[in-house]
Formats: sequence, structure tokens, C-alpha cells
Amino acid sequence: MKINNRRYTGSKYKLMPWIKKLILENCPEHDSLFDVFGGTGVVTSELLEITSSNVINDFLFSNETIYKAFFGKEKYDLKKLQTHVKRYGEINKSELDDNYVSDNYGDKYFRYEDAKLIGFIREDLQQEYDSELINQREFNILLASLLYSFDRCANTVGHYEAYIKGKEIRSEFIYELIEPIECNNKIEIYREDSNELAKHVVADVAFIDPPYNSRQYSRFYHVMETITKWEKPKLFGVAMKPPEENMSDYCRNSAPRVFADLIESLNVKYIVVTYNNTYDSKSSSSRNKITLEQIKEILEEKGKTQVFKTDYHRFNAGKTDVTNHKELVFITKVGV
Repeated sequence: MKINNRRYTGSKYKLMPWIKKLILENCPEHDSLFDVFGGTGVVTSELLEITSSNVINDFLFSNETIYKAFFGKEKYDLKKLQTHVKRYGEINKSELDDNYVSDNYGDKYFRYEDAKLIGFIREDLQQEYDSELINQREFNILLASLLYSFDRCANTVGHYEAYIKGKEIRSEFIYELIEPIECNNKIEIYREDSNELAKHVVADVAFIDPPYNSRQYSRFYHVMETITKWEKPKLFGVAMKPPEENMSDYCRNSAPRVFADLIESLNVKYIVVTYNNTYDSKSSSSRNKITLEQIKEILEEKGKTQVFKTDYHRFNAGKTDVTNHKELVFITKVGV
């Protein structure tokens, strides 16, 4: 499985040929990239060939694990990883004991027996890592493979805000390996507050694709977060969510202020910001917290700003109706 082989709200994978072309044409210095809100990691992945130094950041634990799996530099033993795939594939799910995943997510987000296997694999990986039978990179690759594998069969509409009720769960969990990315780029991986990290990073280009509406990604992807962290908290409500944590100010009314603070803190030559027109959405939770005019005004204080747009049918995991959808890209030449 490749880095783009997952369902993720706001993924820019299909837009990357257009975005890459814009960067090449409008950012003549682009050797180093600061991917401020890394998301799926596809922006960094797709721009590796035109950069040599990369900083990628995201506040989700699951995304940090995925970055370390795909972009990490520590050596790993492929045969050892393949042995794990073979062993997990031979397990008789019906013979497994109940565990944290099956108790909480069985016959909800996953078929009950699939949930038992997912929980067994997660516990096994933790024990192997704690016993030093696998190194950090091998652990991250195997755990990211688990996340990608169960995402394929999850009983959801593409995120984990809730599971689909009232129908048989047909998709079956099959554990497969991801394909780590081999490159010579210098890559730094962070899971930090973007506004704080921006004060310490120097780069040619900052790529910014923040959450713009009230839907918190830590709640959208709570199942991935819970299985990644493996702290086994008590879960609540119909959707089986953990207590709130890791909430973003970009999803609140403070979004314009924190965005302005981020732009002011950046030490880069070019700023590339993506934006979509869900500010006209009928759904209040999908409606943007920052308007197009606010984005433009904030960027123009930093430098000369151009706006590019394209028609784009975005991934819509809910009932939000957005017609005439357009994706916009702002490119600011700092200090001009």
C-alpha cells in the first residue's frame, strides 16, 4: 500500500499535479519544504523529487506514526516484516480471545472477528517492540500497515466520526504491508503545535493546508488515534470516542487570529496556502472558520500574493452539499 492509499478528509492527492506545477512556476527557490499541516503526507511525498530537505508536521499521533513509517531513515528487515504478515494471515480469528478492540469496536467499526484480530496484532506489535524484537522503524511500518489495512475495511463513510448502522459489515480485514518511500532527502518529522514549530523552522517554501471548519480531526480519526496510542482509555457514547484531547484552534472562531499568527511567524521565501469554498456550505460544521477575504488580507501583509483556482469534486464523507466546488491556491512571495 502506498502513502495515498487511505481515506482522509481534505486529501490533496488528486490535486498534486496542479499544485506541483504552480510551485515550479511561481516559487523558483523550492529546495526546502515545510509541510505545516502534513495530513496524509502526500504533499511531502509528491514534492520529494523537487526538494532535498523536508520538514513535515501534524498533531495526530497516527499521522506521525505513518510519516515515520514511510519517510524514516532507520534500516529495517523486509523479510522480518513479511514474516509478520504471513503469521498474522494464518491466525484463526475465531480462536482469539476478546480484547480492547473487539470489546469496543466489534460489530461497530469492524466485523467482530476482524476486531479481535486487529486488537491481537496491535498488542503483539507492542510486546515485540517492548521486547526489542523489532526496532523503531519496523514497529512504525507494521503499525502503519495495521492502520492502512483496517481503514480499508472500516464500517464508515471515510472517517470515524461514527460507524454505519443497520446493515451487515461485509468488508473483511486483511493485513498488508505499506511500501516505505526510499529517498535521499533530509526529512524531519514533528508532532507539534504548528504555530510554535513555525517559529523555529527555516525553509524556502511553506505549504499550508489547515483545517478550516469546526470538524476536529482528532475526533474524526479517534479510532486510528486510540489504536495508535494504545493507552486503552474508557470510550463513551454511541461512536465510542475517548475523552477530548488534541483539539485545534483552527476549528474554532479563533481561526483567523491563529492563522495570522502562523503567517507572521513563518521564516520562508514563499507561502503556498490551499483553500476550498465550503464557506458557502449548508452545514454549519462544514462552513469555513476563515473567509477567503481574510486569508488574502493576512497573506498580502506578508508579501505579494497571487490566487489560482480550479474546479474540484472533493471527497465528501457526509451529507454536506457544496455545489460549484473550487479549490484555491494562494502563493505569496514574502517581503515583496
